[in-house]
Amino acid sequence: MTDLLFTEKDLVTSLKDYIRAEENKLEQIKKWADKLDVLSAAAIQDPEGFLGHPVNAFKLMKRLNTEWAELESLVLTDMSDVFISNLTIQRQHFPNNDDQNGAAKALMRLLDTYQLDTNTISTGELPGSSSDPSRRSTLTVDDCYDLGKVAYSEADYYHTGLWMVQALKQLDQGETSTVDAATILDYLSYSVYQQGELEKALDFTKRLLELDPTHQRANGNLKYFEYQLAKQRKVEESEEEAEGRRRKGRPDDYLPERKTYEQLCRGEGLMMTPRRQSRLFCRYYDNNRHPKYVIGPVKQEDEWDRPRIVRYHDIVSDKEMEKVKELAKPRLRRATVHDPQTGKLTTAHYRVSKSQQLLMLKFTAPPPPHSAWLGAFEHPVVDKINQRIEDITGLDVTTAEDLQVANYGVGGQYEPHFDFGRKDEPDAFEELGTGNRIATWLLYMSDVPAGGATVFTDVGAAVWPKKGTAVFWYNLHPSGEGDYRTRHAACPVLVGNKW
Repeated sequence: MTDLLFTEKDLVTSLKDYIRAEENKLEQIKKWADKLDVLSAAAIQDPEGFLGHPVNAFKLMKRLNTEWAELESLVLTDMSDVFISNLTIQRQHFPNNDDQNGAAKALMRLLDTYQLDTNTISTGELPGSSSDPSRRSTLTVDDCYDLGKVAYSEADYYHTGLWMVQALKQLDQGETSTVDAATILDYLSYSVYQQGELEKALDFTKRLLELDPTHQRANGNLKYFEYQLAKQRKVEESEEEAEGRRRKGRPDDYLPERKTYEQLCRGEGLMMTPRRQSRLFCRYYDNNRHPKYVIGPVKQEDEWDRPRIVRYHDIVSDKEMEKVKELAKPRLRRATVHDPQTGKLTTAHYRVSKSQQLLMLKFTAPPPPHSAWLGAFEHPVVDKINQRIEDITGLDVTTAEDLQVANYGVGGQYEPHFDFGRKDEPDAFEELGTGNRIATWLLYMSDVPAGGATVFTDVGAAVWPKKGTAVFWYNLHPSGEGDYRTRHAACPVLVGNKW
């Protein structure tokens, strides 16, 4: 995304060069036209007298024979060649429809997870965002309409309704747009009807027909909605049935712990009593007088008690983190997960179908949008970080996997998962040849202004990113059995960039 930002800046510079070239061309043509305009105005007053002067006659011949041809050549000169060439070269790196739709769905995910309204997102006034207006974009009517259409294409009528209402609201406030109110109302009436709100569907349809009385589909829908509403009112319904009909909300979710997950992401529902909280401490830690840490111990902080989760502060330097990012950036790609059915690594998509998502819950670890793997042999910094992990934890890293460097994009998240292989997937790590994952070391390489917490859905814990710190926990009990309390997830990044 950062590279794309600079690419767009270069394209704007190229576009301005093209504009200047066109302006220079038009300026030359304008000077020529003005000069001839003055000359012609004088000549036609007395054509014969004007042409009686031999120099005037010669210059007329010259203009018509050569100079007009030169002007024609100037007019036909295409000044856009350089700009079009640059655009064609850079276009291969542009996002595609899938990328744009993924970003749209990410905005909807943020809307739901952090209980925002469409106006908050549309105005760009997100919690944790910069107060500088130049660094905050707003959504236009067209943007809101496009978001609604993405939801509509997924048969997600809940979000279709939200974004079409926002588009209509901004249009009613006088904002200009390429999309008209009738088109928005057409989507809106159908989406609220699909949610069982007949009265609203009828109201939107009537408003649409006020704007376009000949709208064929709206005329048909009007009769149908009126018939259904009349039928509905005649039937005696219990209060429970009526309430069920009025029910409106997000589509059913494949993830049973979605509510808990989102509450923890917002900092709600934390299951830590004051008594337990009082038993958490900060300390200087030397790992049983390890030679490297006797004189300069590391700062260790208890984040949770059961399971025990600790955070190590100031564990890597800014220079080391920048080097890791530099090594990872060229290799960032859509991450892979273990498919327990095939035993192979498969690409993890931003969003998969409901059946695929159910399967994904059984994967070893669904990854963030983009990640890269770094081996200790690739750079001394990677080797140094691995050695530091070994020294602090006392674990042997020779069978540890390579460092997985992850970057979370727009609304990037990690679904709830276990880091260890369960009994029903004994071959989860066969391809790696490393055995089960004993523990997890999670190093935060950026601060995140809003969102992006690591949450443990089974025990109600939340840990927020802090640059230069590492969080550590054991995935297995001493017996080798998996600790199911370590089921965790990474919340969507609301504002900022999470490494």
